Amino acid sequence: VLGTGWAAVSFLKDLDISSYDVQVVSPRNYFAFTPLLPSVTCGTVEARSIVEPIRNIIKKKKGEIQFWEAECLAIDPVDKRILCRSTVDENLPGNDEFSLWYDYLVVAAGAQVNTFDTPGVLDHCHFLKEVEDAQRIRRTVIDCFEKAVLPDLSDEERRTNLHFVVVGGGPTGVEFAAELHDFVHEDLVKLYPSVKDFVSISLVHSGDHILNSFDERISSFAENKFQRDGIRVLTGNRVLSVTDRIINVNTKSTGENASIPHGMVVWSTGIGTRPFVKDFMQQIDQGNRRVLATDEWLRVKGCDDVYALGDCATINQKKIIEDISAIFKAADADNSGTLTVEEFKDVIEDIILRYPQVELYLKNKHLFDPADLLKEVEGNDKQEVDIEGFKTALCNADSQMKSLPATAQVAAQQGAYLAHCFNVWEKCKSEPEGPRKFRSGGRHEFRPFRYRHLGQFAPLGGEQAAAELPGDWVSIGRSTQWLWYSIYASKQVSWRTRFLVVGDWTRRFIFGRDSSRI
Repeated sequence: VLGTGWAAVSFLKDLDISSYDVQVVSPRNYFAFTPLLPSVTCGTVEARSIVEPIRNIIKKKKGEIQFWEAECLAIDPVDKRILCRSTVDENLPGNDEFSLWYDYLVVAAGAQVNTFDTPGVLDHCHFLKEVEDAQRIRRTVIDCFEKAVLPDLSDEERRTNLHFVVVGGGPTGVEFAAELHDFVHEDLVKLYPSVKDFVSISLVHSGDHILNSFDERISSFAENKFQRDGIRVLTGNRVLSVTDRIINVNTKSTGENASIPHGMVVWSTGIGTRPFVKDFMQQIDQGNRRVLATDEWLRVKGCDDVYALGDCATINQKKIIEDISAIFKAADADNSGTLTVEEFKDVIEDIILRYPQVELYLKNKHLFDPADLLKEVEGNDKQEVDIEGFKTALCNADSQMKSLPATAQVAAQQGAYLAHCFNVWEKCKSEPEGPRKFRSGGRHEFRPFRYRHLGQFAPLGGEQAAAELPGDWVSIGRSTQWLWYSIYASKQVSWRTRFLVVGDWTRRFIFGRDSSRI
C-alpha cells in the first residue's frame, strides 16, 4: 500500500489482514485530517491535534502490518516490484534505497500541487496540501505582522506586508480566506493595533463564481459575505506570474493586466501527478493522461494487479452505448428482435449495477420505475422496443457521466470499497456478487464502485458555514457551523484526535488563537 492518506487508511482499517501480508510505504508516518488544514494555518486547531501516527492505526489490527517510512521512486509492473528510498535522516548509517515485491499493489499516494507552469509559483507561493504547509503559512502570517510594526516603514510597505492573497476559489481557498479573516480581526488586530487599518485579504479565482462546485445559493451567499467582511473577491482573473512582492493577474473580461503587491500568496488551485506515478503511467501507455485511469473496480487499466485510489486516479466509467447491442441480445430471451417490458425488467437491475449513470439518469428524470425508460420512446404504444428504440431509451444516460471530485470523501469510500473486495475475494470466486457480464456471460466477482455523495461543507468565517446535503437541501448560517463542528469531530480517525480537536475549539472560544511563532 503506497500512502497514509484518506484512501490508504480507510483501506487498512477495513481490511481483514488474516489472509494477507500487508506492507505500507509512505514518506510521512502519520495520517492527517486534511479538511482541518485551514484551521491549522491560523491556530484554531493545533497541528498535532489532526494527525494520528500510522503505527497507532495499524497496531489495532489483529495481525502484522509492516510500515516503511520511505518514498516510492518507481513501480516495475513487469517484475511486480517497487523501488523505495528512505526519508529518514540520511546521516544515519545504513542503505537508504530498497526494493519491495508485491502480489497486489494499492497506489493511494495522493497528488501534488499543480502550478500550471505559472512562473514564480513554486518559489514565491505557499501551498496547503500537508501539515508542514499549514505550519509554514502560520509562521509567515506572524512574520508579516511583526515586520509591519517595525519602525521606519512607510505606510505603503506596511500595506504590502499585510496584503494576503489567496489563489483559488474552491473549498480550500475559501475556507482559508475565511479562517485568516477571523484570525486577523478576532486576534491579531488586538495584538497589533497600530497596523490594523493596513490589513487586506484578496481571493483570486479564474472562474465566474467562487465555490462553483456548490449550489448557486451557497456560492452567492459566500461572495456576499466576503464582500461584507472586506475580503476582496477577484473572479474572472488568471494569475500570470508571481514574484516575491508582486502577483500579476489578467482580467479575462477586459483583457487588462494588473500588478498586485502582496506580503504572502497561498496557492490552492489544481492538483498534479507525483513523479513516480507519471513514470508508471508512461510504462502502461497512459502517458497522455492527467491521472491514472482505472476501471469501475479500481484496477489500473492495463495492470490487473495494481489498484489506484484517491486523488492520483480517476475511474474510466464504461459508456452503456458501447455495450448496448450485447445488453439487448442478453435481454431478448425469445430472440424476437424486440424487447417487452418484462424482458427489460429481467436485466435492468444488472444494468443499473454495471452502469451507475443509468441510476443517476432515472433520478434526474424522476422515473421511479426503470421500465418507464421504455415509455419515453416516442410512439411506444405496445410497450416493446427494437434495438433502435432501446438505444434511444438508454443513450441519454451516458450524459450523466462525470469524474469524481478529488475529495477526502471519495478517497475514504474507495478505500473501504477495495478492502471489502479483498475481504470477500475467495467467496466471490465461487459466489460472485457483481452484475451480469453482458458480452462474455457469467457474472463479475464484485459490484463496481459506487460513490455516495453525503454532502459537503464550506465554513465561511464568523461562526457561519454553508452545507449542501443530499436531496437538494442547502443550509446556511450559525446552526450549520455547529453541524460542521459535530460532523468533523465525529469523523476523526481516533478518540485521541477527537478529544484534541474539540479541546482546541474550546480553547479558542475561551482564550483566542495563539499568535506565537514556534
